[in-house]
Amino acid sequence: MSKSSNAARTSKKAARTKGAAKPKAAAKAVSTPRGESKQSQLIAMLRQPDGATIAEIAKALHWELHTVRGAMSGALKKKLGLNVESEKADDRGRVYRLAE
Repeated sequence: MSKSSNAARTSKKAARTKGAAKPKAAAKAVSTPRGESKQSQLIAMLRQPDGATIAEIAKALHWELHTVRGAMSGALKKKLGLNVESEKADDRGRVYRLAE
């Protein structure tokens, strides 16, 4: 093998390994819900002055109860940074709404 072919192989290998390590993004981009997505429907229900119960949200969005709780905790609170408040109502049970 000649020096030139060995150098060419080394540079090709360096080029392959250089591209493999991608730098991590410094700040995570905050996503916004699409127009008529279930997430946007959930946000709209929680923005109502009366708020919404987990059962009402589950029925409207055709979700299981644990999915509603997970969406409020994960998508709304953690990813979007929204403040979800809850209070106990005598006639409806626990009511959730977005803090303004």
